[in-house]
Amino acid sequence: MSNAFLFPGQGSQSVGMGEEYFSRFPDLVDQANQELGYSLDELCLRGPEDKLAQTEFTQPALYLTSYLAARSLIDDGTKPDMAAGHSVGEFAALAIAEAFSFLDGLKIVAQRGSIMSRVSGGGMAAVIGMEESMLRDVLLAKELNQIDLANFNSPGQIVISGEAKQIQLAVPIIKESGAKLVVPLKVSGAFHSRMMEAPTKEFESFLSDFSISPPQFPVYSNRQALPYPDANSVKILLVEQMRNSVLWSSSITRMRQDGAEEFFECGPGKVLTKLLRQIP
Repeated sequence: MSNAFLFPGQGSQSVGMGEEYFSRFPDLVDQANQELGYSLDELCLRGPEDKLAQTEFTQPALYLTSYLAARSLIDDGTKPDMAAGHSVGEFAALAIAEAFSFLDGLKIVAQRGSIMSRVSGGGMAAVIGMEESMLRDVLLAKELNQIDLANFNSPGQIVISGEAKQIQLAVPIIKESGAKLVVPLKVSGAFHSRMMEAPTKEFESFLSDFSISPPQFPVYSNRQALPYPDANSVKILLVEQMRNSVLWSSSITRMRQDGAEEFFECGPGKVLTKLLRQIP
């Protein structure tokens, strides 16, 4: 039986997350707190919620809790044969696969969160119950040309991302065009869209200083929905991920084709577990 570890992205965070892991891995928690200059475990456990929801704090918090959740599973005897992470979750997946150290992963994620938090003027919305071709046709017909398709979460759920005013205009239009539901997301920017071009270049420059190793088991990239082939591809695809679509549904389908039989969600919430039921 092949085990697949899945690592969630932004939106899965909640106050109280990680409580079962912090006392189990005090050295890693201390390393994280010293690196960041604040108590990350205290933020996870006590909040406040609005601070935990800010991108520059959300991303390192998810990285820490997800990494520790995976370490806990491994120490208890469940080892991953493959892994994938949704957006920022991809970094915890790669750290568990030893593409970089725990601390380097935290440094990278903290900088990524800081860079992304400075992007303003964008928005995102989840579109439920509309096929990709129809969604593209609606955006084209209504001249909503500043919107990109950001996340392909399942065959029935696509997240759009782009200029905030166009997202606001698009929500009722897409709903009236046949979508079952269109839900604006509480995010600070238009992640995984063309509006991330400048932040992507800044992140690429920062990432260039880090040493990357080949993952020790297959980790499926958001960018290609395929395992990273080598160490060099890790840097390239992590940079491209910031401004391109998250191919989550295709990643899960490919993992199943490659033998994944049991999935373990490593991190807070059950968002990815629920999506599994919607992906063939």
